[in-house]
Amino acid sequence: MKLEKMDVKDIIKPENLVYQKPKLLTDKTMHYCPGCTHGVVHRLVAEVIEDLDIQEKTIGVSPVGCSVFAYNYIDIDWQEAAHGRAPAVATGIARVNEDKVVFTYQGDGDLASIGTAEILHACNRGENIVVIFINNAIYGMTGGQMAPTTLLGQVTATTPCGRDLERNGYPLKITELIAQLPGTSYVTRQSAHTPATARKCRKAIKKAFQNAIDKKGTSFVEVVSTCNSGWRLSPVDANIWMEENMFPFFPMGDMKDGERDAPDAYLKKN
Repeated sequence: MKLEKMDVKDIIKPENLVYQKPKLLTDKTMHYCPGCTHGVVHRLVAEVIEDLDIQEKTIGVSPVGCSVFAYNYIDIDWQEAAHGRAPAVATGIARVNEDKVVFTYQGDGDLASIGTAEILHACNRGENIVVIFINNAIYGMTGGQMAPTTLLGQVTATTPCGRDLERNGYPLKITELIAQLPGTSYVTRQSAHTPATARKCRKAIKKAFQNAIDKKGTSFVEVVSTCNSGWRLSPVDANIWMEENMFPFFPMGDMKDGERDAPDAYLKKN
């Protein structure tokens, strides 16, 4: 049958013409800046929880940072944590509630700066949690200061001439470090700035949550993101800047996918 003779109903399905909000997303207006990646990732997390039918079993831990109000937007149980301490809080929750699926949702300032010790040790222990890590290379909530992930030469509120190697050191590839830890089962880096990348990111988040259900240890999903207000760019230009500058330094893809390391190599030999 030729395309011009097909009924339009055979080409466009009615259900695809209407935005279908995930049931777990509340009706509250998000406070994020237009173009911010947080809203997209919130939707993906809500969709995954719905897909796996674990709404009543899931507990999120929200941090200090732009996503501090995440508990307002996804209708599950939440616990607030002090700055950087979300992995420690999630550890306690997961250990006393072994039937629950526990995840943290953190930015790069929260996770890779003040919370470095918490995230490294939680991943090294192999705590049965999911970590969603939003990396936009800047402190978004507090005025656009340099973060551990800020690129060399990148202009921020505290590096007006660009991040300098001698003064500020190297950007931190925290996800590469975490991939080396024996307690992690799944470590990946994704983005969510196009429909195609959002679908890949959703798949990665779903795998991470399934790992938590299967008690495979720590799953870590980094999402390279934009902060167009902090970067002083439009949403479109921020996406372009991210592709041209962040992706070469923070390449996409899985870094570890399987099981926690076998304990044999770590056992004391008599």
